Amino acid sequence: MSEGSWSPPKWMYRDRRPPNDNAYFENMTRVIFFAGLSWKVINEKWPNFEAAFKNFPISEVAKFAENDIKRLMSNTRIVRNRAKITATINNAKQFLSIKKEFGSFQSYLNSLDKSQNYATVIKELGKKFSRLGSSSARVFLYSVGEKVEPP
Repeated sequence: MSEGSWSPPKWMYRDRRPPNDNAYFENMTRVIFFAGLSWKVINEKWPNFEAAFKNFPISEVAKFAENDIKRLMSNTRIVRNRAKITATINNAKQFLSIKKEFGSFQSYLNSLDKSQNYATVIKELGKKFSRLGSSSARVFLYSVGEKVEPP
């Protein structure tokens, strides 16, 4: 690949914003599953994640219970990491809370201080969302078209 020919993968919204909160949520989930694992493995398995999580509707994933966790943990076609699966469910609940307070995830992001290369935003995301550390938060913000410097 020649220099300058790289283009972001389709899940990465570099020149536009995700179309809705479900797309933000799916992107966050993908970044969380990437952490500590091969991006290639997660990308190859992502269609299986979409099926397992019913295409990531926030309102449905927020209702997932122990039987859903067991179903996901027995699914050999996805990465079976209980902490990340549980984080996904908890994060869906946070998205619902944000939607109730701000109307949308993008409105929530717009309300945060983005100075100092998003230092406050990264801290806030880390407090609010499960398994979203500073590096993952930075990757997430970059992947949804925010003007944060990549890690």
